[in-house]
Amino acid sequence: MKTIKLFIISIISVSTILISSCTSDSADEEVKVVDITFEDVDKNFSELVVNEGNNDYTLEVPDGLSWNFRVTAPETSSEKKPLFINLHGAAGGSPDAHKNTSCYLETATASINAYIISPNGGTDLWFEPINQSQVMGLTTLALKYWNIDPEKVVVTGYSNGGIGSWFFAETQPDVFSAGIPMASSYNTTNTNGDARKISTPLYVIHGENDELFPLSETQAWVDQSIEAGSTIEFVVADGLTHTELCEYASYFEDAVDWLTTSIWE
Repeated sequence: MKTIKLFIISIISVSTILISSCTSDSADEEVKVVDITFEDVDKNFSELVVNEGNNDYTLEVPDGLSWNFRVTAPETSSEKKPLFINLHGAAGGSPDAHKNTSCYLETATASINAYIISPNGGTDLWFEPINQSQVMGLTTLALKYWNIDPEKVVVTGYSNGGIGSWFFAETQPDVFSAGIPMASSYNTTNTNGDARKISTPLYVIHGENDELFPLSETQAWVDQSIEAGSTIEFVVADGLTHTELCEYASYFEDAVDWLTTSIWE
């Protein structure tokens, strides 16, 4: 079984939420201190009611923060199931940014009876500490409480989420069996100019006409990482630009086939 590095305690410190109230006969505020601990987060996650299909949750965590995320759950069965951590594109703070999965992700993962967790990263990039805590915290809790195969945990994402999936695949090889970045760009060169080997296998999908992340740049970084020893399948999505997320559906289905025939066999 893979060893999971739990970031929530080290990155999010336990703090207090101050709730103020006043009485009619006094102008002084009476402060009530409510401590949110990881034990609270653990308990609240364990009590989530997860139904087949899409389920949307808000989970309070330390420092007065919340994790907003969608769980797409498979049919109930006794078999251990794959888990996909899906990272949305952009970092604009939309409260619904994590809910755009039906057109390309849900059908492909339903064919292998998988769970999907889609967190909302807010205005922060996925590799920033606040989102490292959320991604690894949710992954750890799902593995603890749901019937998931720890050898079949995948990180995927589009655009900013694709960059995040590169990052987590590289930094968490003991957690993720594979990464599927889409429409992204990730520098695989060390500060000394040498290419880096990434231990986690990757299936990288990139639009031929991506205007935000030029194909040639992503191709060069993929090629040099392969030369350094990485296992990367690089697939060019013919004619696609950066803004055609749903058109990646057939390519994602091919990525799932790659998982089942080459990675999880």
